[in-house]
Amino acid sequence: MWRSPEPRFDVASAICQGGRDYQEDAIVTDFPFGADSGVVVLADGMGGHAAGDVASKIVVTEVFSELKFESANFTDFESEIPRFLTESASNANSFVREHVQTHPETRGMGATLVSVVLVENRMYWMSIGDSPLYHYRAGKMKQLNEDHSMAPQIDFMVQQGLLDEKAGKNHPDRNCLTSVILGDRVSKSDCPKTPFELQVGDIVVVSSDGLQYLENQHIQKILHRYRRKKAAEIAGYLLEAIEALADPDQDNCTFSVIKLNHDKPVIRAIRAKPVGHVDTPTSTVTRVVELEQVENIAKPDKKPAAAHKSEPTVIKEVKPLKKVELNDDADMIEEVDAAAPPAKIAAGGK
Repeated sequence: MWRSPEPRFDVASAICQGGRDYQEDAIVTDFPFGADSGVVVLADGMGGHAAGDVASKIVVTEVFSELKFESANFTDFESEIPRFLTESASNANSFVREHVQTHPETRGMGATLVSVVLVENRMYWMSIGDSPLYHYRAGKMKQLNEDHSMAPQIDFMVQQGLLDEKAGKNHPDRNCLTSVILGDRVSKSDCPKTPFELQVGDIVVVSSDGLQYLENQHIQKILHRYRRKKAAEIAGYLLEAIEALADPDQDNCTFSVIKLNHDKPVIRAIRAKPVGHVDTPTSTVTRVVELEQVENIAKPDKKPAAAHKSEPTVIKEVKPLKKVELNDDADMIEEVDAAAPPAKIAAGGK
């Protein structure tokens, strides 16, 4: 029995609105089957309705479009990926600034960003804000990216005995951001030059801070318990845990779960073109032709113009059409293949 080859990456995303009146998170993932690289871009908007959701969409759209454009270069120019990530974030910040200038009523809107690029088992990222990037391996989960909020400072104060643990956990400034994409100068960003190497069985979670309504130990427990399940099932269990909290203050929660299925080397059955190879026009090359040339191809007894002899013209699925009445009582006419027999037309083309 033929079995589909296992893809390198197993990816699934989930999103819920929580207790908020609107959704300010945005996410896009792109892991084409057959490719050895993939992209995740997530943004958590801020600024209220008709502002935060716009900011997150702008950031995700601009960052993803630029990374997708560069994706063909990920393997051959892997060392340039941190630059691709940095430039895409900078350009997204410029687009937010332009939007605010054009729509002054949205001033103050912004978004966090986590953009991740994976090449085989190597992971690069750019993060701005407090949206976490989690990594699970062998029963332990940790956050890889920096937290650009007041939470680390408050936790440090708790560790030093300067603040009570309960007071630190419920501190009103805990979620205040120290860096965010606002269309202004970005004060902090996290974009390592060297990649983080994954191992088979590792789980990566790219998330908005809404997932942090679950304790880290709870998230780790879910990842460990279902580590052998598919990414879609793990995402479902995480979402189920969020919903089970039933917290009326639950923030928007969006995340993507990524599992590395294997780290086998890339084997290309089709050889790359040698250096200096020059393509020559062939009958398999698809080109655009003028409509006037369709008649020349549709009529084999008519020779094409001399100007087109050097390069054969290719037209896909060009067939002469004729109009037929579908109903005598109603004015219903449809174009069908002129070569189709009447019985086939009457039967609806079957």
